Amino acid sequence: MAAAAMAAAVVLAAVVAAAAAQAEVRWEVSYLTLEPLGQAQKVIAINNQFPGPLLNVTTNQNVRVNVQNNLDEPLLITWDGIQMRMNSWQDGVSGTNCPIPPGWNWTYQFQLKDQIGSFFYFPSLGLQRAAGGYGPITINNRATVPVPFGQPDGDITLFIGDWYTNSHIELRNMLDDGKDLGVPDAILINGRAPYRYDTTLVPDGLQYETVGVEPGKTYRFRVHNVGISTSLNFRIQNHKMLLVETEGTYTNQQNYTNLDIHVGQSYSFLVTMDQNASTDYYIVASPRFISNPQWSQVTGVAILQYSNSKGKASGPLPDAPNDYYDKYYSINQAKSIRMNTSAGAARPNPQGSFHYGSINITQTFVLKNEAPLRINGKQRRTINRISYSPPETPLRLADLHNLTGVYTTDFPAMPSNIPARVASSVLNASYKGFLEIIFQNNDTDIQTYHLDGYSFFVVGMDYGEWTPDRRNEYSRWDAISRCTTQVFPGGWTAVLISLDNVGIWNLRAEKLDNWYRGQEVYVKVADPLGYNITEMIMPDNVLYCGILKERQTPQVHESNSKSSAQAEAGWSNRLLASVMLVVAAVIFS
Repeated sequence: MAAAAMAAAVVLAAVVAAAAAQAEVRWEVSYLTLEPLGQAQKVIAINNQFPGPLLNVTTNQNVRVNVQNNLDEPLLITWDGIQMRMNSWQDGVSGTNCPIPPGWNWTYQFQLKDQIGSFFYFPSLGLQRAAGGYGPITINNRATVPVPFGQPDGDITLFIGDWYTNSHIELRNMLDDGKDLGVPDAILINGRAPYRYDTTLVPDGLQYETVGVEPGKTYRFRVHNVGISTSLNFRIQNHKMLLVETEGTYTNQQNYTNLDIHVGQSYSFLVTMDQNASTDYYIVASPRFISNPQWSQVTGVAILQYSNSKGKASGPLPDAPNDYYDKYYSINQAKSIRMNTSAGAARPNPQGSFHYGSINITQTFVLKNEAPLRINGKQRRTINRISYSPPETPLRLADLHNLTGVYTTDFPAMPSNIPARVASSVLNASYKGFLEIIFQNNDTDIQTYHLDGYSFFVVGMDYGEWTPDRRNEYSRWDAISRCTTQVFPGGWTAVLISLDNVGIWNLRAEKLDNWYRGQEVYVKVADPLGYNITEMIMPDNVLYCGILKERQTPQVHESNSKSSAQAEAGWSNRLLASVMLVVAAVIFS
């Protein structure tokens, strides 16, 4: 018992120390009138910044983000790639949270458990990301865990993405009317227009992004595709990009002259300023996998400028890949991105110490998307011929209050020829199981899928129809672990997931138009001990809506209000209760 008590003391000290490491910020989300393409339009800004402020945190920190919604419509902020451990209450998507009403204030509270890397946040409702509202998340290693490369001389974040001058509301209306969004008006880099690399394509007088650097120094570039629907090829003229991390996993370090970055994906590169400074250099993000020739006229261009540069960049942009003679160029590039199995990440043990390749698969989902379908007179997107429709009451809240009829659990785990329908249907998955998901893309466009609450091992991808014998081709040792993956047109991608995170988690198309039209499903990983036992209990500041809207009480929304103080005290009490449960488990085990 003495040994158990000592072990409990160690656990208590560790948890209390983690609790003491807390990051707290307050964000005001509002419209800001800017002219990214030379004409005034409303963008969604955070603290009057577009893109929004950096959330710079460290592994195991407790994070509190107090959000004031000054928009004229409901708001949710989701944290792309952040694994809310046993805490889908904070996920910020419609299946788990009621939206923050206009003029209201709400605080997200979560712990960054066993994560490092480059991620981003964004508003998850109604195509709002098409108007901005996104910003970077950097999760740093703890001091005791070495980074597998030298300390860079600087850290640079680049947001790349397609952009329309139409508002997100106008874009929603277009989709509701069955129209496609068409060719975007530009590719923005950090919310700014392209540099005038071509006087016939880019008007004069637009503000473009300039990245200032010092010769001979090495910088970490964190690049995120936050666009609506366009895969982009990223490159820096005459500079090699040493890939070191993607979405929380350190990669095998290899140089690229260009890399395809699909919607929702994030990468980290080390770039050394080893060129002469006779001129500035182009930073380019150009569309990929497009057939309309107008797309070639829409390219994002920023400027890399040495401190001793002698002139402006000029001449043609560096070439993008040409797939005409090699349709496997991009897929082979994706397969070349492998996990650095010898490096630690959130913990000192090597990333390759989790031998996922030797674990038996307990469930398999084959999720097939098709070309758009008309269902009930509307243009919809589907997975296994189900087009998801979010109910007014979040799924997680419905479960807690034992509500029936809010959603069903009959989502087909395999494709079939059932009539396409709109439904609020959920996939059931088994806690502590090992899940195989096959994304089958039976459309002519590239797809990108993201799973909240988890990282998954991307073990295989190819063209054609997946069959069970393709498992022989899986990467069983060093597949990259990430949370967003591409699926090539007419192809498949296979991922493996260790189901260690209780909750209801959103699996979605990251392309906003497809997501808006129903290409998503929730994966329910139920608590075997009953709800609110293994997972975090419902937060004190939970919002109510839908069937439960009568439970919502009026709130005072200033951050220094009594209600906010009560929420913080409640959070601290829940943390203390969790500590005591851990201590008790150690003593009596």
